[in-house]
Amino acid sequence: MSVKESEDFSERAAKIISIIFNPLLLPVYGLLMIFSAPTIYGYLPFGVKKLLLLIVLINNVLLPVSLLPFFRYRNIISSWTIEKRIERNIPLIITTFFYLVTSFIIYRLPVPVFLKSYLIAVFVLSLAVTIVNFWWKISIHSVGSGALTALVCILSFRMYSPHVWYLIAVIIVSGIILSSRLKLNLHNPLQIWLSFLAGFLGLYLSMQVF
Repeated sequence: MSVKESEDFSERAAKIISIIFNPLLLPVYGLLMIFSAPTIYGYLPFGVKKLLLLIVLINNVLLPVSLLPFFRYRNIISSWTIEKRIERNIPLIITTFFYLVTSFIIYRLPVPVFLKSYLIAVFVLSLAVTIVNFWWKISIHSVGSGALTALVCILSFRMYSPHVWYLIAVIIVSGIILSSRLKLNLHNPLQIWLSFLAGFLGLYLSMQVF
C-alpha cells in the first residue's frame, strides 16, 4: 500500500468513525450503556427500556436528521457534515429544543431518577454547546465522548461498582473519536481536549445537580 493509499484509507476510516459516533447518537449509546451495565437499571422491564430508547431516537435522532434536507435546500448549511461553525447555530438550537422536549417527556414518566437526571444533563450540555458555538468552534464529537466517559464514572461511583471494562472501552472509543476529528483537520488539539473536558465536567456536574 502506497503512502497516498494509506492516507486515503485513514481519512475514509476517520469519516466512518465520525458517522458511527455522530453526536446525535451518543446519548442513545449512553442509554444502552446504562441498560446493559451490571446495575439495578439493567433489570428495568424491557418495555420501559424500549420506550425510553424510542423517545430519544425519534426526538433526538430522526427529527433533527429529517430537517437536514430542508437546511440544505434553504442554504442554511453547505454540507451534510455541517463543518462550518456559523452553520451549526440553527441546527444546534433546534436540536437543543428537541432535547428540552425529551427531558420534559421523560421527567413526567415513572422511571428512575437517574435516567431523568441523565437526559436533563444532556439537555443542559446541548444548551451549553449551542451557546459556546456562537463564539468558538467547539468539537461536538469530543463533548459527547467526554460525556460518555463521565457517565461510566458516575455509574461506577453511584453503584459502588467499578465498571472497569466499560471504562476501558469508553476511553479507547473516545481516543479513536478524537483522533478521527484531528485526522480530518476539523479541529485543532486545543479544541479537541477542551471540548472533551467540557463534556466530561458538564455531564458530571449537571447530574449532581439534577
